[in-house]
Amino acid sequence: MNMINKFPENFVWGVSTSSYQIEGAVNTDGRGKTIWDTFCEVPGNIVDQTNGAVACDHYHRYPEDIRLMVELGAKAYRFSTAWSRVQPEGFGGVNQGGIDFYNRLLDSLLEHNIEPWLCLNHWDLPQGLENLGGWRNRETSFRFAEYAEIMARHLGDRIPYFITHNEPNVVALLGHGWGWHAPGIQSAEAVMAATHHLNLAHGLAVSAIRKTVPNVNIGTVITMQPVVDWDIDPIGSTRLDALFNRAFTDSALLGTYPELLFDELTPFVEEGDMELIHQSLDFFGLNHYTTMRARSTPENALGVEILAPPVETPQTIKGWEINPAMLYQQLLEFKDRYGNPPVYITESGCASPDKLNVEGLVSDPDRVAYFRDYLHAASLAIEDGVNLKGYFAWSLLDNFEWAEGYTQRFGIIYVDFTTQKRIPKDSFYFLKNIFHNNHI
Repeated sequence: MNMINKFPENFVWGVSTSSYQIEGAVNTDGRGKTIWDTFCEVPGNIVDQTNGAVACDHYHRYPEDIRLMVELGAKAYRFSTAWSRVQPEGFGGVNQGGIDFYNRLLDSLLEHNIEPWLCLNHWDLPQGLENLGGWRNRETSFRFAEYAEIMARHLGDRIPYFITHNEPNVVALLGHGWGWHAPGIQSAEAVMAATHHLNLAHGLAVSAIRKTVPNVNIGTVITMQPVVDWDIDPIGSTRLDALFNRAFTDSALLGTYPELLFDELTPFVEEGDMELIHQSLDFFGLNHYTTMRARSTPENALGVEILAPPVETPQTIKGWEINPAMLYQQLLEFKDRYGNPPVYITESGCASPDKLNVEGLVSDPDRVAYFRDYLHAASLAIEDGVNLKGYFAWSLLDNFEWAEGYTQRFGIIYVDFTTQKRIPKDSFYFLKNIFHNNHI
């Protein structure tokens, strides 16, 4: 198999992170509490009983992290802003301390010729809004639009790419259905309310940003994991695909919800909502890691569960199947279903059992192979007409991996969480070569 694949000129090579996973400094400069701060306080929610209170201390160490991005050769950096740094309760006045931090971060990125891609919501909803019902409350959508306007007004002159949500499908399903993520709710009704209100928030935010800074590029980011082996349970597979892969993409790009979910979502939809949600976007961000298998079950609120892949399939230490052919298939299906809009892979990567060797370095051949094979699949999709414009590796740094705490490392840079020392892994240098040469 020929693995020397050239990517298009001006292909965007970047890395991604998120605020709660790397920033730390949770009690600094007026930041308010988030649902993840609260979720981490409950025994048993996080496998190693940790939290993001310090994480990578990026809040204080961002200059070093930007220098590492420069060494990597990243053209772009996708990061999220913490809503509770800007509006500690999620509503009310602006906390200047939060704005000042993101001003410093932006100015440093631009000084080093790294293009900032700002995501407004990467799961860390202010606890003040959760106390009022969170994403189950329609009013949260309007508070999100106000936050979007604030960020556009204060930072929009230096942000070429705005992203409304990162993986709202995960927020809805894992946070409100299965209960594995914050806020830890298990309710089908909560999933449907959160699904529609997250979508509505996206539409309202797009309007607010366009009104404030008309010439920026605006998109959203959904994680899409193909459902495979439908013959195991066709009904469960159809439901999981509708909930996870279609409810957010169809609404944003087609202006409708999957027919299977109409009856469950209709109670939350008001006149004009779908037109707001289905606004023209400048790009779409697709996160892809693995595949899913489904089985119907009466034992959880959603009526469907995700099965572990067969033991004989290649898997990461997180138990996610490694199947790059499914990225190729996902991209082709996306092109055909949604009219081939500009798309960026905004997260792609894997957890690996990374340890320092005797020389104090980190060899991560599993991650190198993952990037090589998935980038090859992406290049084949481009050859077959997919309008793929860029690739962001997940993640720049080892970080707080949500319910997995610090037990799963996704970074291309190793972080010693005791000393905060950063050590680029072999995968860092593998990607550095690709970023420089624009081919695998």
